[in-house]
Amino acid sequence: MGALLQFVGDWGHALAAVLFAALGIFLLRRRDEAPEPRLLAAALLLTSCWALYVSFGGVSKPLSGIGESIRNAAWLLVLFVMLRRGPVGRSGATLAVGAVYVAVAGLILLQTFTDLVWRQLSPVSDLHRALLTCSLILRMMTAIGSLLLVHHLYTAWPSRERGGVALLLGSLAAMWTYDLNLYAICYFAPNRVNELYALRGLLMALVAPVIAVGLRKGMSGRLQLSRAITFQSLSIVAVGLYVAVLTAAAVLIELIAGPYARLVEIAAVFFMAVTALVLLPSPRIRALWKVQVAKHFFQHRYDYRTEWMRFGETIGRPGDDAAPLGERVAKAVADITDSPGAMLLLRDDRGGLAFETHWNWGGDAPEPVSPAIVQRLEKSGWIVDLARLKGGESALDLPGWMLEDRRAWALVPLIHYGRLIGAILLARPPVDRRLDWEDFDMLRAAGRQAATHISEAQGQQALDDAQRFDEFNRRFAFIAHDIKNLVSQLSLLSRNAERHADNPEFRADMVLTLRESVGKMNDMLARLSQHNKGRPEEPRPMQLRSLLDQLARTRARQHDVHVTGDAPPALADPARVEQIIAHLMQNAIDASSADSPVELRLSTDGADVLVDIVDRGRGMSAEYIRRDLFKPFSSSKAGGFGLGAFEARTLAEAMGGCIAVESKPGAGSRFTLRLPLAPHIDHKEKAA
Repeated sequence: MGALLQFVGDWGHALAAVLFAALGIFLLRRRDEAPEPRLLAAALLLTSCWALYVSFGGVSKPLSGIGESIRNAAWLLVLFVMLRRGPVGRSGATLAVGAVYVAVAGLILLQTFTDLVWRQLSPVSDLHRALLTCSLILRMMTAIGSLLLVHHLYTAWPSRERGGVALLLGSLAAMWTYDLNLYAICYFAPNRVNELYALRGLLMALVAPVIAVGLRKGMSGRLQLSRAITFQSLSIVAVGLYVAVLTAAAVLIELIAGPYARLVEIAAVFFMAVTALVLLPSPRIRALWKVQVAKHFFQHRYDYRTEWMRFGETIGRPGDDAAPLGERVAKAVADITDSPGAMLLLRDDRGGLAFETHWNWGGDAPEPVSPAIVQRLEKSGWIVDLARLKGGESALDLPGWMLEDRRAWALVPLIHYGRLIGAILLARPPVDRRLDWEDFDMLRAAGRQAATHISEAQGQQALDDAQRFDEFNRRFAFIAHDIKNLVSQLSLLSRNAERHADNPEFRADMVLTLRESVGKMNDMLARLSQHNKGRPEEPRPMQLRSLLDQLARTRARQHDVHVTGDAPPALADPARVEQIIAHLMQNAIDASSADSPVELRLSTDGADVLVDIVDRGRGMSAEYIRRDLFKPFSSSKAGGFGLGAFEARTLAEAMGGCIAVESKPGAGSRFTLRLPLAPHIDHKEKAA
């Protein structure tokens, strides 16, 4: 343990010596003719020499105490020059302050004389011990006087210019505060100061960069300590004070308790440790600590940049495991005021506010807020302080459950473009307090931002619903067209049944037609389902000739349909191909006279399979084909829906095919369905 302390003490003072020397040389190289920078550079270099001597010789060497006195005298001279030549001196320094400087300088001289004398005496002599004790008292008095002078200079400095000297004076205050505690403990318990002597070098090494930042031109006005660093730094200081108090208590116990010192020390340490472990994790203690730090160290309660970044990150958290948007919005607003819970209320169809979700609130869903209160909140846009309402300071008629709930603390309206879309009820924070203007401004801005997110989500939901309705309407339009075709077939079947009901072949054909019609109707109902996305199945090889023959047979009672040609398998969805050909064939039948058959011609051009649907009907003009044929809801037939050609082309393109048209008025039409050929399958592989 002794070797470790020696290592820490030596290298800590060596590091401090390097830093102070570099800082002093930097000031000298600036070639400033003013006396203040030169005196400051001299004080830095003398401090470096003292630290370097201690790192080589230790505190027990004869010149260590004298070097410390010279260091203190140099810094005392720097303070005096700052007092006389700075803004304080121009406003007139009092004689009493000058007397304090003289008194501290006298203490330093007397201390130096005492150090020179007691080292020449025998360690066992009474005079040696008396002078050593006197030296410790003089050092404590020097530290106390120096701290008084630092405090006076800081308080007397103009408030608008304190930023330029705050870090320098704070560093000197830290140095002399450490010395005061060091020599006080050395006076009462001289056997327990080795650790403090060793750690003094590290303290001085930390002080040097702070002085450098304070001396940098213009830096003091731009330097802003973040709240996180401030909280952490003050927490470390609090821990250090806790350890110092614990050490001082242990020393006092040894001086007072006598033979029971060890037992009392263990009990005291146990009590203080358990107390710290119980109190420090408490949310109330941590919230109180944050409030006090923000109140006494910062101009504003909130760090707006940090709060805004946290707000956006909480609401916009991505991922499948993220909470719903309403819960994220409630949490984001609650985190601003450290509220432990929040409830989100959204506007309902009746104009009131209904419970939507909560974050850490719990309980049953409360009754809605009346539309009259919503109108008041929408008109004013104010944050409602429920503590004042419960005290009778306002006549706003809020629901009874909100006023009776002890957790309710503030009601934040969510206003989007002048319209109230909801409100967030915040729970009382661990440290209860009244809302002030800064809370109102922050919550008002957060409420508007939260309202924007909720409004965008509601708009997106409405758009999704509209798209689903549009998809449903599109399917229904296609199905209505298919129903029209089925109705035409069943109407023809019912008319023929009156003449051919006694024919067994006709009855068998009628049963087959009815069965197919029922199957198609069930398929149509399935296509209307929200789980059916209307997408074609995975294309597969299929023979088109058998499908064409089947379709021709179903129309045999209605019209003559001739099927010719053959082709290799096509790569397509059989159900969709049947729909396409049925649409085009029905259009051809409707356009043809009773004695003019419709032809289904099957062929290939080497790359695709071709299905031609040919009629000798009225035909169409080129202008109609170009502008109206494939346009939805455009039909040349009375009572037509204008969807057959459009749906046929849509289904064909979905399978990688296309539809071409050739037609002339009075000469008929040719619709050509082009589908890709199925991949060639080797016969050997097929046999295997």
